[in-house]
Amino acid sequence: MIISEQDIINAICIDQSRKKPVQPEDVEVELMYDDDNGFTAEAYISGMKYELQTIHLIEALRLWIDEILGENPYAGIELVLDDEEGIIAIVNGEN
Repeated sequence: MIISEQDIINAICIDQSRKKPVQPEDVEVELMYDDDNGFTAEAYISGMKYELQTIHLIEALRLWIDEILGENPYAGIELVLDDEEGIIAIVNGEN
């Protein structure tokens, strides 16, 4: 299964809204990749910037996979930088 960049952003918005007293639509997210830090994101909530590491992205995706997709949240998740699609997640349902 492949999770699109937009759905990764949506997953982070939902995850962050549960950790802060805001609605998912009040969270703005920018996904990033660089060779030194790997996959990261910046979440902007009420004027504050929160830096998220890969582990936080995976945590948000597990929530998305479980609650939105109704699939195994403990499946293997690999973040990939795709030339055409941007940052995507490949989910291996065998785990």
